[in-house]
Amino acid sequence: MSDDSQTDAGAELIDRLRIIEEQPLDARADAYAALHDELSRRLEAGAVAPSDG
Repeated sequence: MSDDSQTDAGAELIDRLRIIEEQPLDARADAYAALHDELSRRLEAGAVAPSDG
């Protein structure tokens, strides 16, 4: 992942968090849960086995 794409992803995450924070509390909780699930899936999909080195 290049620095530009990491910066874009970071900015996108911050924008999403700002939108979530503007929502009522119960909607915010659901939005954070959905974001958590999405980020967990991304991490699991990108996980690599440790090398034997």
